[in-house]
Amino acid sequence: MKTTFKEENTEFVMYFEGRLDTAAAPQTERDVQVLNECQGHDIVLDCTSLEYISSSGLRIFLAILKNAKPKGSKVFIRGLNDDLRQVFAMTGFTNLFEFK
Repeated sequence: MKTTFKEENTEFVMYFEGRLDTAAAPQTERDVQVLNECQGHDIVLDCTSLEYISSSGLRIFLAILKNAKPKGSKVFIRGLNDDLRQVFAMTGFTNLFEFK
């Protein structure tokens, strides 16, 4: 699992590459801590190169959303493949997040 953080215009963008499973979750949680400073910036979680997400990964995405909302930031998800989109739909996450 690889994550890359970039500040693009007024957005914080986190790129996810590989499999976000239980084994990768602890390091990924540390990697996304930079998003906690999102005040004044919307967040984009780019999943274009994400192959798989487990419940641990979904929990990380939910924590990002819960941190951003009180700060007035929006969290967008982009680049979901069909399998990931199905996971998000089955878990109700499509109702929680905005998609690009």
